Amino acid sequence: MNSQIKYILTAIVAFTAGGLLVFYLAGHPSKPGTDAASDPSATGESQVKRGADGETIVTLDAETQQRIALKSEAPVSAQWQPEAKGYGRVIDPATLMAAVADLESARTVADASTKEYERQKSLAEQNNASARVLEAAKAASTHDRTAFEATLAKFNLEWGQALAEGSDREKILSEIVNGKTALVRIDLPAGKTLSPLPSSARIVALTDETKSVNGEFFGATAGVNPQTQSQSFFFLVKDQPLTLGSTVTGFLKISGEPLSGVIVPSDAILRYEGKNWIYVQTGANEFSRREIPLDRSTENGWFISANLTNHIVVDGTQTILSAELNNGSTATGASD
Repeated sequence: MNSQIKYILTAIVAFTAGGLLVFYLAGHPSKPGTDAASDPSATGESQVKRGADGETIVTLDAETQQRIALKSEAPVSAQWQPEAKGYGRVIDPATLMAAVADLESARTVADASTKEYERQKSLAEQNNASARVLEAAKAASTHDRTAFEATLAKFNLEWGQALAEGSDREKILSEIVNGKTALVRIDLPAGKTLSPLPSSARIVALTDETKSVNGEFFGATAGVNPQTQSQSFFFLVKDQPLTLGSTVTGFLKISGEPLSGVIVPSDAILRYEGKNWIYVQTGANEFSRREIPLDRSTENGWFISANLTNHIVVDGTQTILSAELNNGSTATGASD
């Protein structure tokens, strides 16, 4: 009997509580737009929409930005000296010295033949040398001198006059052989020439395009190579580690009015679908993805000739891309 009474009392209490709850909800209806399921900002999610120009805009509320440790900064204004782009390699000293040895051997033979001809001519004037010996000495001198001039012309075409007969040639060759200085050859695209000559160059290894070294102009080849139809320049890079024989890109400083633009930090660059992108902050909580060229590297990033005043995202770009590709969800990562 006692157990039946307890059961009845429990049912009455539950019924009363449920009725009160229904009565309370009936008298306090929820306000439109405050439902968590219909408010993306309340769940910490992002939103994706189209801007006035058709660009994609990702909206991230302050809570989400804090959660993903998003960081943006203003781009640094900069000026850029015009450049000509070429490709080349770091010269192996063994290859250079083999060419120098051939040149010096031909020079030595020609000088010896010339001296012998002058000696025989002097003896002939004193009637101490026959005409036959004199003619043989003259022929040898002419042959060897012609051979040297051909070797010199070939050397100048491949290596330039500075390495053939420059005033500081011996010093430079010694530094190259001892590894104190690297010699870099840069070839311009076929059919393109520079006048006046460049003063210096930024040299970038293909294995790491985010870093560059400065090259001091040393010399140029004589004219255009008939096989490649390109003009070549040599630059000296001192006290910088460069792998011998490695392929490099050269950005040759040329005359002209400097370009105005900004420096984009390397950390801001995002690779997607084989292209380079950045996210710019177009509002307090809005971010838009933009494609940029990466053809002007600097020590602190990349120069772009654009009037960019918006902040650039430097941390959190992958997460924003994930939100864009997943229609606002930041729960999963994105891959290139």
